[in-house]
Amino acid sequence: MHTVVVGTSGTTAEDVIAVARGNARIELSGEALDALARAREIVDALAAKPEPVYGVSTGFGALASRHISPELRAQLQRNIVRSHAAGMGPRVEREVVRALMFLRLKTVASGHTGVRPSVAQTMADVLNAGITPVVHEYGSLGCSGDLAPLSHCALALMGEGDAEGPDGVVRPAGELLAAAGIQPVELKEKEGLALLNGTDGMLGMLVMALADLDKLYKSADITAALTLEALLGTEKVLAPELHAIRPHPGQGASAANMAAVLKGSGLTGHFQEESAPRVQDAYSVRCAPQVAGAGRDTMAHAALVASRELASAVDNPVVLPDGRVESNGNFHGAPVAYVLDFLAIAAADLGSIAERRTDRLLDKNRSHGLPPFLADDAGVDSGLMIAQYTQAALVSEMKRLAVPASADSIPSSAMQEDHVSMGWSAARKLRTAVDNLTRIIAIEMYAATRAIELRHGLTPAPASRAVIAAARAAGVEGPGPDRFLAPDLAAADAFVRTGGLVAAVEPVTGPLA
Repeated sequence: MHTVVVGTSGTTAEDVIAVARGNARIELSGEALDALARAREIVDALAAKPEPVYGVSTGFGALASRHISPELRAQLQRNIVRSHAAGMGPRVEREVVRALMFLRLKTVASGHTGVRPSVAQTMADVLNAGITPVVHEYGSLGCSGDLAPLSHCALALMGEGDAEGPDGVVRPAGELLAAAGIQPVELKEKEGLALLNGTDGMLGMLVMALADLDKLYKSADITAALTLEALLGTEKVLAPELHAIRPHPGQGASAANMAAVLKGSGLTGHFQEESAPRVQDAYSVRCAPQVAGAGRDTMAHAALVASRELASAVDNPVVLPDGRVESNGNFHGAPVAYVLDFLAIAAADLGSIAERRTDRLLDKNRSHGLPPFLADDAGVDSGLMIAQYTQAALVSEMKRLAVPASADSIPSSAMQEDHVSMGWSAARKLRTAVDNLTRIIAIEMYAATRAIELRHGLTPAPASRAVIAAARAAGVEGPGPDRFLAPDLAAADAFVRTGGLVAAVEPVTGPLA
């Protein structure tokens, strides 16, 4: 099994995904254990002093003015976890919770939080045992971190609340810890606060969304190329010299991907062979690289923000190397929230242009000789008419999901926390947008492959033939009389979602950008 070693200098997106989705084992490096011990010595020394120190010997948020006596501090740390574990709504996905817990461990291991090495080791042990705390949809404002979600995870470390075991069954967390031979933690000064004060949930969802979108943008380049081919369009607009004079990197990459898919096609460039010759293709076809490319460049910016956050230690207060424990605002989720919203906007536009191409394939007045709705016997058969309705419904929802969450702020904690990021909300809606985009691309792929097969007497590109063969082998049926369509669309969705579409093309084209 793959092992991820957590040190003091952050982590990588690949490690986050390995833990969240691949159940990779976690080890703490010797360097991290030493840093944890040094920082804890600083916190213990401050806890012994009569002067109040925020997070060590005071209350929290609007209650920070109260000095807490030593005999009440363990109770204070337990209480902050219990009271902040106030989430409601549906359960959050297992992979999100694992990413959240791993990223919190990453910050703890930095040596800037003052958490004891034994607590960090328990965090690793819980992940390695496949125990996943129950975290709820609502409870984070994305400032002071993802408070409620992280608190539900900290609660499980204490042996309280509910968690899902490795068998997928939800049981009391204490029972699951006992079954795995893990001793519940007894929190000391600073530790409760340190376990719940970070951007870990929204960051984990950003990292996973970027991985999914990387695959989807390649898939969208493929489906755009298939549609161009099915519409007897021209590949000349993909020439590298055209994109070199507007040198956005994403645009050039998308154009190159489309050109690679279309190489050797016998369907492109038939403009002058029709009764109504075209001068140029419609925007949804001709401008595909520009739209997908802008989204790719947005992803590049989001990945840069994610890499910085993955290298960060996000907590309040933090232990500095010179021994100071200082309050700060690094827990504010604005940097992550913004790019989550940017990605949702780009994804909505990519879904929108894909739907417009699909609609063009189905309209006999704009499809250049294809049957209405790609039906077998139009009138008797409706073909893919309602598949496009489904696609349009998905696009409409994506436009709603593109409304930025980070443009909102709602004050909390008696106006002490008077400006928040709403980054968790941005991340949650982006996950839905990514799911919808997968389905939209799958429907375009389904329509385009059917349309290509209806171009009798013309030979598609080798990459297109590879897609059609792989899709049919995956249960995505081809042209024919009307049939129960939902299973076909589900098979198309699975084909795109699992990477089958990209995997079918790359042996022919080479790796796509």
